[in-house]
Amino acid sequence: MITIVRSASLGMAHSGGQLLRSHFAFADYQDPHRAHEGRLRAVNLGTLAAGASYRIGPEAAVDIVTWLQSGTVAASMAGFSQEEIGAGALHLMSTGTGCATLDWTAGAKGASFIQFWFLSDTEGTAPLQDSRPSFSNLEDGGFRIIASGFPEDDPEDDPEDEEAFADGAPVALSASARLLHAAIPAGEGAAYGTMPGRALYLVVVSGTIRIGKDVLSAGDAAAISESADLTVIADDAAVVLLADVAG
Repeated sequence: MITIVRSASLGMAHSGGQLLRSHFAFADYQDPHRAHEGRLRAVNLGTLAAGASYRIGPEAAVDIVTWLQSGTVAASMAGFSQEEIGAGALHLMSTGTGCATLDWTAGAKGASFIQFWFLSDTEGTAPLQDSRPSFSNLEDGGFRIIASGFPEDDPEDDPEDEEAFADGAPVALSASARLLHAAIPAGEGAAYGTMPGRALYLVVVSGTIRIGKDVLSAGDAAAISESADLTVIADDAAVVLLADVAG
């Protein structure tokens, strides 16, 4: 089953002094038909002017993964050092037992980002943050895991996979979830398979793709349930992000 979510239908949420475009109910945007997708709590798109900040908190028991689309951001959470991330980078704030404040401040040229909120499956964990400045193998056209709560996805655990680890292991989630990235050349495709009972949520960052007979453009999304396999064809060169969560 596939449900297409068009960019024009996204909600507007006021949060942390910013206006977000939200795929699911969030802050003052409430829609009973878009409460969440399985254990994926939120997908929010934000744009920050130069020097502007998005500040929230307190938060607990959620993994907030920020993928930076453009610009630079200084990300900080209470009790941790500030981390600078640039376009194409990934930053994780895992709030665990609780974090008082979380902050993202744009650099001199502003920033745009996509945030995925995953509900934690692990109780009593300490808050943590992690980041990856880049993933050098993202240009191969297929789906690449960039965040995961499954230990088997970490190439550091496989001493024979040193090359993959050097390229950047996925950030470790406390949720039983994955976030994947694919940069697909025009006319080519990318396939992904998961376990039965999972829910998939795909966001088109740029370009135009097809899933079966459905055509999606930049900003559109697709919620896929009752299917363990997904094939995406790029009509134009495309970048997509895919969340795989418990249904």
